[in-house]
Amino acid sequence: MTTPKKVLFVDDDKFLLDMYALKFAKAGYEVKTADSTESALKLVKEGYTPDIMLVDIIMPGMDGLELVSTLRREKLTPDAVIIFLTNQGESDDINRARKMSADGYIVKATTIPSEVLAEVEKVYANKKKA
Repeated sequence: MTTPKKVLFVDDDKFLLDMYALKFAKAGYEVKTADSTESALKLVKEGYTPDIMLVDIIMPGMDGLELVSTLRREKLTPDAVIIFLTNQGESDDINRARKMSADGYIVKATTIPSEVLAEVEKVYANKKKA
């Protein structure tokens, strides 16, 4: 049996965290959630190595872009597929995310959980092939 992929959701919206956690757990993922960028950073620094991270951009304190920038700069999650899952649909935000080597960008407002799951699986498969 293969080990389930580990996914970490970083979002300050508890309802969304619970909804996505349930969707991904039912699909066979090992799910962890962090309701702040600080708690996500702490988890990773303590040794948690997610295969996939879904990060909201607008967060209190350090935003999602800063979190990803820190993870990349300090090489804390070198193998993780990082996807922004956010309501920020502006091209500026998308371009900033791309510059940080984000692997994907999903706008929450226009995507239902099953579509998020499908997109995550597609991005993950493409990255692992590369």
